[in-house]
Amino acid sequence: MTATFRLAVVSSALLMTLGCSGATPTQTQPLAVRLVDLFDAKRVQGSVKSATAIRPTIWRFDGTPLPPTAKFAATRGWEPGPGIAGLIVKDGQLTGRVTSDAALIHFERTSGLDVPDTLHAIEVKMRASHGANISIQTSPAETVNLTDLSATARRLPWQLESPIISGDAFQTYELIPRAPIVTSRIRHLVIRPTDASEGTFDIESVRLVSRTEHLASIPAGVGWQGLQQIYRESLVAHAPESMQFDVQLPDRPWLDLSVGTVEDGVMTFSVVAKPEGAADDRDVVQADFTVTRAHRWDSYPVDLSRLAGKRVTLSLQLKSEAAGALGFWGSPVVRTLGAFPTGESAPPQGVIFIQADTLRRDHLNFYGHARETAPFLTRLAKEGVQFNNSIAQASWTKVSTSSMMTSLYPSTHGVRMQTDRLPASVTTMAEAYKAAGYATLSMSSVAFTGQNTNLHQGYEELHENGSLSTAGTPLSSKSAREYIDRLVPWLDRHREVPFFVYLQVFDPHSPFEPYGPYNTKFGDPARTEQHRKEKAAVTKLIEDPVMRGRGLPTRNEVIKAGFDPDIYVKQEADWYDGSIRGMDVEMARLFEQLRRLGLDERTLVVLTSDHGTELLDHGRFFHGHTLYGELTNVPLIMRWPGRLPAARVIQDLVQGIDIMPTMLELSGIAPPAGVQGQSLRPFLTTSSASESEVRRSWPGWSPRPAISEQVPNVPAPREELSRESVAIVDANWKLIHNTVTPSGVPEFELFDYYKDPLNKQNVAADHPDVVARLSKLIAGWRQMAAAARLKPDAETTKTMSAEELQRLRSLGYVR
Repeated sequence: MTATFRLAVVSSALLMTLGCSGATPTQTQPLAVRLVDLFDAKRVQGSVKSATAIRPTIWRFDGTPLPPTAKFAATRGWEPGPGIAGLIVKDGQLTGRVTSDAALIHFERTSGLDVPDTLHAIEVKMRASHGANISIQTSPAETVNLTDLSATARRLPWQLESPIISGDAFQTYELIPRAPIVTSRIRHLVIRPTDASEGTFDIESVRLVSRTEHLASIPAGVGWQGLQQIYRESLVAHAPESMQFDVQLPDRPWLDLSVGTVEDGVMTFSVVAKPEGAADDRDVVQADFTVTRAHRWDSYPVDLSRLAGKRVTLSLQLKSEAAGALGFWGSPVVRTLGAFPTGESAPPQGVIFIQADTLRRDHLNFYGHARETAPFLTRLAKEGVQFNNSIAQASWTKVSTSSMMTSLYPSTHGVRMQTDRLPASVTTMAEAYKAAGYATLSMSSVAFTGQNTNLHQGYEELHENGSLSTAGTPLSSKSAREYIDRLVPWLDRHREVPFFVYLQVFDPHSPFEPYGPYNTKFGDPARTEQHRKEKAAVTKLIEDPVMRGRGLPTRNEVIKAGFDPDIYVKQEADWYDGSIRGMDVEMARLFEQLRRLGLDERTLVVLTSDHGTELLDHGRFFHGHTLYGELTNVPLIMRWPGRLPAARVIQDLVQGIDIMPTMLELSGIAPPAGVQGQSLRPFLTTSSASESEVRRSWPGWSPRPAISEQVPNVPAPREELSRESVAIVDANWKLIHNTVTPSGVPEFELFDYYKDPLNKQNVAADHPDVVARLSKLIAGWRQMAAAARLKPDAETTKTMSAEELQRLRSLGYVR
């Protein structure tokens, strides 16, 4: 459930502990008072009509038509692509025929490319005689390859999609992006006006609606707002508006605040705190912050300690020379400094959940890899608890992360395809921490772990992958260095309050070649240039257009190009290991800063991966296409000095869905109802038994099979990639049941889990009894997961009030 339907109070277990501290907080003195939750439109003063002039980006069609064979004309701004015939301008409309189900029209934007606003929507007024959907893809590149886009249109979801009503009537369609798009990066628009393979269409206009244009037309209120793709729960105001809040200040109060604007010019943000019954202005606290640069957040914490314990009217006032200019009050939260408890029974003050995307367990030296890829993580594992048999619930990010953040199997939470989003009704791990008073931050290196999946729920602040300085470059997958640079000052500002951080780093992900010196850490530098040449030659032969764009061939395609696949994959594996080493150094840097800030022993750290990656183990690169061991066997370590045992290695089978209930229990927070994972707390208790002793059982732990799921995340282009599977690991066995099987792949694949961790030898024919037993377990699991399936938003929002629904929409939880 979203935070909209809960009070942000401390859990009962935490309150009992807090009661023993010097702060003696109670439920009337919460650890966090979020002004976003207290907003009341009736208490907004000084509203005026916006005088800001916004020049829209719009295409209309009322000029001389270009012939269908004409080259792109920048002055006209459009051209026909594959599958379009007879494209002309007639009667003020762009008219044509489609001759394939992936027909494209290309538009170019020639102005506004220097304004880094956010796209709210693209409006298209059109009609189509046939078809069910319209799709739009944007690009910041110099040129776009329309042939490749047409080839992948049937397989990959596009950035913006909407159902259409085919027929003779014109309709206006508002296409809202699934993930953030910065308007300065929209140079090209490619429109697929219909998914029909034949028929006609007429387009009257195409219009880009920026976030500024959208907000200028609506009153002040709550919104999920981003500047340079760093997003915050915000209060949106139009100068000279002020917002009033009645707040009971706690002991040692401070206002955690960031401000920003999308307007050029000068804007002043003023915070005024006036106690009840104040005789004069000497009792008032006022802080003024003048902003002269748009499209960035500035953090301005406000010390309210002079008014500690008093009830105050807190006023947020916006001033600008331009009437109606937009200002954002980002994540305004009154927090209590130093109120968090300490002591042997206290929960962790800080919780950091690190997800290293695409990190194979068998490429870490503390899991047996011959190379020292992760010396610091090796040390971290020795200082905490290492799980040797952790299984991911899926082999690609969007699905697996959703399972970890909700403690639900994919069949239950419903996120399986690229276009799926978590229902707003689900309670995420971040929401649980936020409701308990923690400051919450997400740093995501991939769109699948942010708004695209509804995984921004519960975060006060989210850094999307587009905020990285390397976005759009080959080094965009090497994110740990930049995110650690940002995380350290955030931790410094929040070192006296409880905090929860989700740190999603992308370093091991393809493209595997890391920055120096790690690009030559394990490989032969003399071979690098030759490999790049081979890679360029092989890429031309890659049949799958998606993999061709990534430069990831199959083994057969490497052979077809005339190269030795074992030599070829060695260079990619060398780079992969180098990327892990580069990430490991950044993790060490993070822990140096935790020690410097005095947070090391007060912080619970959990590190895992969402899935692994294939390095031609079964003939391919990448992930998301099978459930073999190189993709589902992931690392898991937990560290909390003095509170979790050190140097403990757990051999028992655990799952990604077990992480959420474990972290919440360790934090004194009750897990949400309906979680399907099991707390790992029984493995984490200290005991007098030798840590090296092999345990046959752990009191309080109920062993059970581990489940992974696989469906094609997009329609597969070739039959051999169309695989739907469920894998179960139980005792010594792993069974994969392929319900949709490519040719040559049997329905059942059975492997000795411990002797054959990468699942190379199928022994199903030798053990029919094991296949039958595990098949029954899968059938029972299917029934359980299906019965618990979450309802989609379309069903759960029917009973909400208009105010509740508007709030969810303003925060981007419902679309």
